Amino acid sequence: MSDDKLDPLLATLGLLFKPHPWHGVPIGDDAPETVTAFIEVVPTDTIKYEIDKETGFLTVDRPQKYSNICPTLYGLIPQTFCAEQVADLCAERTGREGIVGDGDPLDICVLAERPIAHGDILLQAIPIGGMRMIDGNEADDKIIAVLKNDPFYDDMRDIYQCPHPLIQRLQHYFLTYKEAPNAPKRTTEITDIYDRGEAYDVIRRAQEDYRRRFGDLDKMLLAALGKD
Repeated sequence: MSDDKLDPLLATLGLLFKPHPWHGVPIGDDAPETVTAFIEVVPTDTIKYEIDKETGFLTVDRPQKYSNICPTLYGLIPQTFCAEQVADLCAERTGREGIVGDGDPLDICVLAERPIAHGDILLQAIPIGGMRMIDGNEADDKIIAVLKNDPFYDDMRDIYQCPHPLIQRLQHYFLTYKEAPNAPKRTTEITDIYDRGEAYDVIRRAQEDYRRRFGDLDKMLLAALGKD
């Protein structure tokens, strides 16, 4: 089936069924300069919510055992995947061997002035940088972005314009958010903070990793519907 027939059919399916936030929502035509973000956790949450990869529903991952809460909106960038391309960049920048992707969508933290009461929402975000995080031997980058048209953060275009205490809070959160009483100590580290250009590279690589892993997803769906 040609692409000019493929797109309307998928659009029609989107009207009949809720799109999967990871696979069924586009990253946006202006990526990586502006990306769609699916928000899982907001700063008032004391529960760590996470998308269920199979169903697309937001599920309870775990209650936060300590008092740490995420200082920003936190979620994922649709149609991204952290695998070989993302891992190669992490290995190159850190000089580490044996780095692999974490096998998840690319994470994103979004700065917003006004409170947003709950997750399970989509928004438009403007990446300004990121944190290169390694969890064990897995690349687990966190893109940092600002909410598009936010009255306070909208003029911010690079991570170095961000208040340093906020970056410190993000670092502390991600270095401790998986800790739990009596649990084995995790080897999680943040090796560096990178700028907007590097964030763009990470996003593009995550898009390429997604295409390599799920590139034929649309056609697989159509085949299952007998429309190939």
